[in-house]
This record gives sequence, C-alpha cells and structure tokens, in this order.
Amino acid sequence: MLKFPMSKQAGFTLVELVTTIILISILAVVVLPRLFTQSSYSAYSLRNEFIGELRQVQQKALNNTDRCFRVAVSNTGYQVSQFSTRTDTVCTGTALSPNPLYSQAFQGGAQLVLVSTNSTNFTLDFDSLGRLFPTCNGSCIRVTANDTVLINVSSEGYIYAN
Repeated sequence: MLKFPMSKQAGFTLVELVTTIILISILAVVVLPRLFTQSSYSAYSLRNEFIGELRQVQQKALNNTDRCFRVAVSNTGYQVSQFSTRTDTVCTGTALSPNPLYSQAFQGGAQLVLVSTNSTNFTLDFDSLGRLFPTCNGSCIRVTANDTVLINVSSEGYIYAN
C-alpha cells in the first residue's frame, strides 16, 4: 500500500470569493466612474451652490439699502463685490474693497449662462426689494457641465431650482 504525504490544502473558501467579488463590483459601479469621468452631479452641485450664493447676496442687498452687492460671472468663475452706492436697480460708484467678498472658480468645464442674452459674462445686481437686475422671470440662468440644469427667478425675486 502506498502512503502519500499529507499536503496542506491552499485556496480560498466560497464565502471569501463571493465577498471579494461583491466588494469589487461595488467599487466598479460606484467609485470608478467618478474617478474617470466628470459626473453630471457637478451641474446640480454648482446650481445649488450658486442659488445659495444668490440668496445670500439678495439678503445682504435687502438688509443694506445704502450699499450695493453684485455677483459678476465670467467664463472661469464668479465673484461677489460690494459697491458704495446704487441707483434703483444697478450698482454704481466704486467697489468698497479691491478684493471681492467671495470668489469661486468653475471646475471641469462648467459654466453659467444668462439665458436672456446667452452670455457667459454677466453681472447680477439686486434692488432694495430683492429683485434681480437684469429683470428676469422664469428660467434665467443655465448651469452647464456634463448635464444642463436651470435656475429660475420669479418677478418678485424668489430664486429657485427648476
């Protein structure tokens, strides 16, 4: 009778293999697309961020009727500045500070477009009642990244997502 030496079995159990496959599939579905492409989530997050910024500037304009607050949008980003005076609807005079109160750069080719003029370079001022100038009612600003979403402004000045 032949005797074979006992060798240690090496390998993975079925539970270990299934767990590894599940973890790799979760990573492939959730994490990897975000690493290799820009998600359309960026358009939604930029829209929400810009709505928040507009509402904050609107509140500053309502609370400081002797000053004017402006949001200036360009191809590369936007900034908020404070001016010494205003007419009924437009900021006039000189900026109170050479540096903007807030500045934000766009990333990944995102941009904001004023729908009425189809321009990526524009300024937004608020009158003492919180209404936006240039006057807008409905879809006013288009946010473009991998997806396109809109920012609406009512004639009374309410800013909301579409």
